Amino acid sequence: MRKLFLISTILFLGFHLKAQDIHFSQFNVAPMVYNPANTGFFDGDVRFIGNQRTQWRSVTTPYNTVGGSVDFRNAFGQNGVGAGLSIYQDRAGDSRLNTLAINGAGSYELAASIDSTHRFHVGIQLGFTQRKIDYSALTYDSQWNGFSYDPSLSPNETFARDARGYLNVNFGFGWRYVTDRRHQLEAGIALHNANGPDQSFFDDPSITLDRRVSLTAFGIWEVADEWDALGGILLSRQRMFTEFIPGGGARYILMDNELGFRTIFGGIFWRTRDAGYILAGMDYDEWRFGISYDINTSNLRPASNGRGGLEFSVVYILAKEKPKAVRRRLCREFF
Repeated sequence: MRKLFLISTILFLGFHLKAQDIHFSQFNVAPMVYNPANTGFFDGDVRFIGNQRTQWRSVTTPYNTVGGSVDFRNAFGQNGVGAGLSIYQDRAGDSRLNTLAINGAGSYELAASIDSTHRFHVGIQLGFTQRKIDYSALTYDSQWNGFSYDPSLSPNETFARDARGYLNVNFGFGWRYVTDRRHQLEAGIALHNANGPDQSFFDDPSITLDRRVSLTAFGIWEVADEWDALGGILLSRQRMFTEFIPGGGARYILMDNELGFRTIFGGIFWRTRDAGYILAGMDYDEWRFGISYDINTSNLRPASNGRGGLEFSVVYILAKEKPKAVRRRLCREFF
């Protein structure tokens, strides 16, 4: 009975938490999820990002989140303009509660310092989200025939709808300080679900998607010839739910010259009152690979045995080759 109670609690909490927005532990490599001002806010021309997360595999039907984004710096040939598209899908629990979010975003550089080390951006994101639930995958008290569960019996439940779609609007502001790839600081603030869209499966207009405010900061700083310190903070608030993730680590420089840029890195982050996670990965020229694992520390630990979520990320930045200056030898004219 104790184990059954714990599993039921997990299912209830999991369903309730999925009323929140899609989220990742590796928040710094899901930039358009946390701030539309991050669109086109990188060194390069085109950036491709893939994210995948699996959670609660050890105790129930695993929750899966997968998707990615592509964004462009100096989009449409306009300096200081960013544009991007992101697509994410999340599936949760026995009911296969599915969330599909498609968002287009744009950003604009407000100002930059004279030496361009400080840059300030604003961004807006417009998108469409569809949420769908499979009621046939659930079981009901009325399907107990007195001796056993009988799926052929009617659940005696009436539902208004099994899917809901809505439009969404997000805003953001960002700051970035960069002197080179080993000295970078960035921070931002964003407002998500600004229009408070209806999300009820029961056509109840009072049930809306709560607005969310996110504060993010991340930094890389050289501390020795071959070592850089890493640090990051996420603070996100959505109605009664608060997510606070501080942490840091280090990376070791394997190569940093005209032949390439290669590193290995690792770190530890802490999601307060919920979990901690370890992070490892590598930079390989234009690629970045990351893997993290959540270790559950909340009240669900007896059922999860401390096992939380496994997450992968990959980033590829394409920098268009700049045309080389053609050197011409000037010959002296003789008369």
